[in-house]
Amino acid sequence: MTCRFRTMRKPDIRCPACRWRPGAEARWTCLPACGTVWNTFSTGGRCPGCGARWHRTQCLACGVVSPHRDWYRDPDSAGGTTGRRELVTAR
Repeated sequence: MTCRFRTMRKPDIRCPACRWRPGAEARWTCLPACGTVWNTFSTGGRCPGCGARWHRTQCLACGVVSPHRDWYRDPDSAGGTTGRRELVTAR
């Protein structure tokens, strides 16, 4: 059996409701906590100002609030979330 790691591409980030893709310039505000303005996808949903973890993210295009993890899509598969390496075994 041979084991190797396959590095997966950067996940595709898009709204699960309307499929809008936030660019690097997109900004969210940590409210009602500290008021920091930042791109939530650059930190995986953690506020750089106060450390609050945002488990839900509102789409700036359609306004729908969805679980933060649902925004991440594996560009190599039809629907899974990723961003990590996976172990591939061959026999």
